[in-house]
Amino acid sequence: MNIGAAGTFVIQQPITLAGLRAELSRWLPFECEITICRGSEVARLVSRDPFANERGGPQVVRFVRVLSRKPLSEPALPMRLPASGRWLVKLLARHERFVVGLYRRHMRVIGYLGALDRLFGVPGTTRNWSTILAITKALAERRV
Repeated sequence: MNIGAAGTFVIQQPITLAGLRAELSRWLPFECEITICRGSEVARLVSRDPFANERGGPQVVRFVRVLSRKPLSEPALPMRLPASGRWLVKLLARHERFVVGLYRRHMRVIGYLGALDRLFGVPGTTRNWSTILAITKALAERRV
């Protein structure tokens, strides 16, 4: 099941991680980093309700950065980017391979999100919190 427009899939058939990675690679006409996580990992993150104490608004987006593997470096969190002035990206916490944060709707945000690979030492992909909730809903519907 495809969720959203950024290549987020919920696989409903039993398959090994290696088998899934090989199958996805076979269908892609280019090389890329493939980030895979188990539904149980996503469900555990959602159950923590990582944004419970954060106020949003129309110009603030809640997001999750899914790291491709365990990070090589662990920066102190919370962190604001840029470090001085009005923040554009606020990293709140890391839960296993998930980094949760907020960003303001601004053209410079994409550069800060791209810099997270260097900050954590491993590639990752960013998804809106609403996409993470949609994944959780799809997983729950599958169990019914």
